[in-house]
This record gives sequence, structure tokens and C-alpha cells, in this order.
Amino acid sequence: MSAVGSPPASTSLGRGLRPALAAIRTRLGLVLLLFTFAVIAWWSTAERMVGMDQGPGTALGSLGWFLGVWLVMMAAMMLPAVSPTVALYARMARDRWPGAPLLFTTGYLLVWVSAGLVAYGVSALGRGVLGSQLAWSSGGRWFAGGILVLAAAYELTPLKNACLAKCRSPLGFLLGSWRDGRAGAVEMGARHGAWCLGCCWALMASLFALGVMSVAWMALVAALITLEKTLPWGRPVTNGIAALLFVLGVLLIVAPDAIPGLDIPDGQMSGAMRAP
Repeated sequence: MSAVGSPPASTSLGRGLRPALAAIRTRLGLVLLLFTFAVIAWWSTAERMVGMDQGPGTALGSLGWFLGVWLVMMAAMMLPAVSPTVALYARMARDRWPGAPLLFTTGYLLVWVSAGLVAYGVSALGRGVLGSQLAWSSGGRWFAGGILVLAAAYELTPLKNACLAKCRSPLGFLLGSWRDGRAGAVEMGARHGAWCLGCCWALMASLFALGVMSVAWMALVAALITLEKTLPWGRPVTNGIAALLFVLGVLLIVAPDAIPGLDIPDGQMSGAMRAP
């Protein structure tokens, strides 16, 4: 029996659950929206990159064209992995200013656009300085294989573990890096993007080593990034990714034809993906 004048327990419980249910609906809606943007970005990327994969050392085209493609690629690859953080941030910031999730995501993507600019500069510098030495018939396969082995080694470093811990703990990151205002939203997104870059730069470098214009390799790298950021057993997943990258690096040097789907730069498709 409830006390006289007090609402029934079921009514009180229902009122208490409403804010929680509303928060869940808000987060699910935002996550769904980010995944929708990611799907659109995947479709756009596939449309723009069709027929452009030349395997390791694929030419990046003009700077403006590359940055446009790179931005769409990052939206496709990274939005699923960052969606839990953006959704939690939206819930925490809903009473402070409108559009906070959009500003947060903008700051996040700006970091990856900057990384793409650096990658383009390194690629252009390497082609200008080393030139034919990076050809596949010369030292190209050794260079590409070395990038994969280096990426595998980085997966096992304390720095990788520290950056991954920030990416895997949205609440911890938000509480430790909170900034108010619109500028604060962009800054927090950029901070999270920087941690994400520290976590994933080696995997992105491996994408360049395998074929940066390949949708198949892009999908594999995106899946690896999402798995190590979201699965509860983080260290075994990271170790497995390191082993996979190491094996791919060795095969790229000694037996590139054994890698399914690799487009060898001399124009011949390898493995099961060989053109008729």
C-alpha cells in the first residue's frame, strides 16, 4: 500500500524511466544518422574510385581532388567507430548549445583532413626525391612491405595502447577534455581526432601500402579500426591485427601473388581478383 497522497510506485518508476528512455532514443537516433552518413560516404567513395586502384604506390592525383576524396573516405571509415563518443557528447551537451555534435564531428574530421594533407606531401616528396627507386620492379615492394611491418610493430607499442584507451573510453575522454561553447565543441572533436590519429595512423599507412584507391582494402582497414575500438577484449584484437599486418608485409615482399585482391603495380591483378 502506498502512503496517502503519494503516487503509486509504478507511476514514479515510469516517470523516472522517461528521461533514460529519451536519452537512449536520442543516442540511437544520432548513431543511426552517423551510420547513414557513413553509408552515403561509402557509396560516393566507391563511385569516385572505381577503376583507379593501381595497388601499392597508386598516384594520388591533384591536391584538391585527393583531399576531397580523402575527406569522404574518412567519413566512411571513421564515423562508425566515433559514433558512440559523438552520441554521448550530444547527450551531455544538449542543454548548452545547439549543433554541438556537428561541430564536434567537424573538428574530428579536420584532424584527419590535415593528416591527409601530410600524407599527400610525403608522397609527393618521396616521388620527387626517390623517383624510380620506388618502382615496384626496384625497391617498391620492399618499401610497401616495410610500411606494413612497421605498422604491425606500432600496434604493440605503449603509445598505441595509450591512444586506443582514449578512443575506447568515450566518457573518460569527455570528462577529462570538456570545453564549453561552440569553439569548445570543435576543440574537443579535434582532440578526440588527435587521439584517434595516434591510434590509427599506422593502419592508414598500411592502406597506402596496399592501395589507397582500393575500396576492398579500405573496407578491411575500416573494419579493423572499428573492431579494436569497440570490442571488449581490446588487447587480443590489437595483437591479432599486428599479426595480420606482419603477414601481409612479408607476403608483399616475398610472394605478392599470394595476397588475394592485391593489384600489382605492373597492371596484373593477383590471386582470386585477377582480371579475365
